[in-house]
Amino acid sequence: MRGRLVLAFALGLAAAPVAAAPARVASTNLCTDQLAMLMAAPGQLVSVSAVARDPVASAMAAEAARYPVNHGSAEELFLLAPDLVLAGASGPPATLDMLRRLGIPVETFPIETDLDDVRASFRRMGAALGREARAEALVAELDAALAAPPPPPPGQRPRAAILYANSWTSGAGTLADAILSAAGFDNVAAGMGIVGMGRLPLETLAEEAPDFLVLGQDYGSPALAQETLAHPIVAALGAERAAVADNLWVCGTPRLARAVAALRAARTEP
Repeated sequence: MRGRLVLAFALGLAAAPVAAAPARVASTNLCTDQLAMLMAAPGQLVSVSAVARDPVASAMAAEAARYPVNHGSAEELFLLAPDLVLAGASGPPATLDMLRRLGIPVETFPIETDLDDVRASFRRMGAALGREARAEALVAELDAALAAPPPPPPGQRPRAAILYANSWTSGAGTLADAILSAAGFDNVAAGMGIVGMGRLPLETLAEEAPDFLVLGQDYGSPALAQETLAHPIVAALGAERAAVADNLWVCGTPRLARAVAALRAARTEP
């Protein structure tokens, strides 16, 4: 009798259903939008955030045009009847808590600060969508793009400074810093002790005399913040220029490999 019970219990465990992948997924964050668009099965992703269609911010604006958009409110998300909502960790807590109280699972993704974080986000999204194989394929694709050619070792790298509008820059512990490193540059801001986002005054920039200058994107509309990028001090620097579209390194997606490639090309140009 005992043996039959053990056998029945074992068979019951063997027959336990595997958790089904969500059938209706809504994304409320630019970075989760892009990862979900890259990984979701056909028909699985039912909505992305409105900013996903903005070509300035999104590297996948054309792809996002195929999806209905949401503006991140709990009411409109509830009406979509999703069985999973994807959000950034910095999303509005009240909205995310309300969705959970309504019985809608929410998966939040942190801001990536290095390439290992990016790989972890790929795998986390793959697990959330039941698309683990697709996630591993994207990890392999990113690793292959970053591996050739390998960057020079530290100490043999040119120094690059990133300058955004209003003299903002990216220091240590940012995805932009990780991308600079993968491209074979040392980050001037990180060397100055700046962690995260910080200010890089033009006077300091001139004193640091970087080998390369990566300028933030000029959006074409008049703004005092943009004047920094055209300041005579910037123009007088003898540094080489490297251009990277902002949308390539805002989020940890496979598209960041294009930013690395552009910076590597700038570094190796005669």
